[in-house]
Amino acid sequence: MDYLNEYYSRYDEEGRLLSRHGQVEYRTTMKYIRESLAGISDPSILEIGAGTGRYSVTLAKEGYRVTAVELIERNLQQLRAKLDGTEPIVTMQGNALDLSALPDDSFDLTMLLGPMYHLYTREDKLRALSEAVRVTKPGGRILVAYCMNDPTVVQYVFGLKHLQEVMELNMLTEDWHCISEPKDLFEMVRTEDIASLDAELPVKRLKLVATDGATNYMRETIDAMDDETFERWMDYHFTVCERQDLIGASHHTLDILEKAGRTDEI
Repeated sequence: MDYLNEYYSRYDEEGRLLSRHGQVEYRTTMKYIRESLAGISDPSILEIGAGTGRYSVTLAKEGYRVTAVELIERNLQQLRAKLDGTEPIVTMQGNALDLSALPDDSFDLTMLLGPMYHLYTREDKLRALSEAVRVTKPGGRILVAYCMNDPTVVQYVFGLKHLQEVMELNMLTEDWHCISEPKDLFEMVRTEDIASLDAELPVKRLKLVATDGATNYMRETIDAMDDETFERWMDYHFTVCERQDLIGASHHTLDILEKAGRTDEI
């Protein structure tokens, strides 16, 4: 975990989501958070890997009951600094792999919007997902964000001319799947990898969404757009972000799951 602490002590994740191109991912994620909360009276929300609180703090300030769990102390400090004490939020340091401090069947919505970026083995991925499912109420939603494989191949390997380096370091399989270790910070997946994980859990997939779509291929263009053009881009993005033929080309995706056992009361 030292790699993560070092990375997040330097990286401005808050600034990324506030940038114009980062707003696409943020607004898309918020759209599906709100969709998941629709029709639920006084929902309870858990964010695992809450970072600096871009989502948790926003929701808490809107009056939602939120529990925010974050591994990195610096991130947790920044999150807490945004609160004035009136928000219905509980913050705690914790690990996505062990949520034993939280009881079963407690939350209407559970979000993992970062932890899967930094889990490198199938065992750890399933452990984090299983913990998220465990603490979610039957019929509740689980939202899971992933970093996708092929945009990294296109942009980093070829676009930024790292082909020779990654080949020498054996960071690619013969079928061009990225191989990551903790020192590489980010784990890349394909849509079939996500489906394979879901198949091991007592969940039903509702949607798999491209949270930024084509945006990160043209960051400079997006950041230079005037407000009207950017809103047109958002309209286009929302129109195509659920198209399954485009999902694997998005840098980030959001897997929207429902825990088995839904009842009429939920």
